[in-house]
Amino acid sequence: MKAYSKAFYQSVAWKQCRASYLNKVYGLCERCSQHGKIVPAKIVHHKVHLNESNINDVTVTLNHDNLEALCQECHNLEHMSSDATREDVMFDEQGNLVQRIYTK
Repeated sequence: MKAYSKAFYQSVAWKQCRASYLNKVYGLCERCSQHGKIVPAKIVHHKVHLNESNINDVTVTLNHDNLEALCQECHNLEHMSSDATREDVMFDEQGNLVQRIYTK
């Protein structure tokens, strides 16, 4: 978590927005659901990534249209999809590089 976003992610406004969004999508990973898989979401991801310029813009930070519920694997793919890693490996919840396990 970046220093500029720490207060935002700890705010009541974000916690309420996150909870309402997860409720709206039944707590499921939206990308997995597109492929007919039922996987619980762990993360509410901002499609337009937060930065120092938009952290105080509620049309970005608290807008359901900018959110996506993702499982850990889909979130890892979103943020770690550069050429820095291969498709057969992923980052686990502690940030360690591990062999990708295809369970879906």
